[in-house]
Amino acid sequence: MINKRLLIKNLLAHNDENSFYDKKRKIDIGSKEGKAKFLKHICALSNSNPKNNSYIVIGVEDDDNKINGVDFFDDSKIQNLVNAYLSHPPVITYENINFPHLPEDKVVGLVTIRANEGKICSLRKNIWKYYGGAVFFRDGSISMPKVFDIELKDVNSDIVATIEDHARNNIKLTLDGVMDFMTRSKDYNPTYKVFKEYFVVCWSGKEKKKGDETYYSRVNIQLINEQVKLFYSVLDEVSIAITENRFTITEFVLLGLQENHKYYPLEKVSICFRDNANYDIESELIFEPPQFDKKILYHIYNSNQALVEKLKRQTSLSKAEEKDLFNVPSTYLICYLNGFEEAMVKLEEARPLLRQHSEKAYDLYKDNIRILRKVRYNS
Repeated sequence: MINKRLLIKNLLAHNDENSFYDKKRKIDIGSKEGKAKFLKHICALSNSNPKNNSYIVIGVEDDDNKINGVDFFDDSKIQNLVNAYLSHPPVITYENINFPHLPEDKVVGLVTIRANEGKICSLRKNIWKYYGGAVFFRDGSISMPKVFDIELKDVNSDIVATIEDHARNNIKLTLDGVMDFMTRSKDYNPTYKVFKEYFVVCWSGKEKKKGDETYYSRVNIQLINEQVKLFYSVLDEVSIAITENRFTITEFVLLGLQENHKYYPLEKVSICFRDNANYDIESELIFEPPQFDKKILYHIYNSNQALVEKLKRQTSLSKAEEKDLFNVPSTYLICYLNGFEEAMVKLEEARPLLRQHSEKAYDLYKDNIRILRKVRYNS
């Protein structure tokens, strides 16, 4: 099994970006431009490496390889995005890799790309300034459009195999990972379980009892063998179910209007451990959007607009308005889920204003955008 943290270190130490790996400070697949650039790099790396894995490391500075990390990204449907826009799409995974020096809410993103062997990957349709039918390759560290009539060439298999082999896990790395998790999570009841005598899952959270049910907040779940953070949340509630071969997480999100909020089940994720030292991650969106009276929503939508306009004008907010501002992301989301198509456009326009106003407001924005992304990709 590959230790993904060690793999990232080996990639960064090998040399600069090349035809089998790329590094980014961040990606933004919420915008058309960011989505198009991400797809371009996936396409180029897939075509440049038809018989081995390619990688994108996210959260690293270009000039000095400094690891600053990015926000936890837990979208298991990202393959749907690739399938929708690329012909002969590669198989990709996005994993959140823990590094001890980073804050608890930061990780390094690792995108693994496995080409559809022997088939040329291309854009299926127009996106941003790229046209449907465009083909990209890596030219050194740059993803470039190419016109060609030759077979795909495999030139990196031996190099990638060596890098991956040097990133194999061992008992010391596993034990160090468990001890590090227990120390960092000591205030939130850390524990662990070994599956199939091989996989070590650690998790922690603030426990809450509701009748016979147990829920957790401030949840952190990691597969220690690979240094992959499987789940991280500060705001939501989570239930955990464990069997001999399966670890299941059900996530609930708090939504509502004014003082009337309740938890709604959002997604169920199961990690199924196999006898062949392998595992599968299965996800199911179980979200049923709450429905509200349209008249009330129109009033709240207009109130949101007035608050955002005050932020634009840099007008001071009253205490009541400050409180209402923290509800802007979730109420825009609710409006969108109830048929207000322009609500998410307005929320996206408010992003820099919320970020400038307060860290809490921006964190709430990111959490609601994450819910929207899951709903959109699933459909």
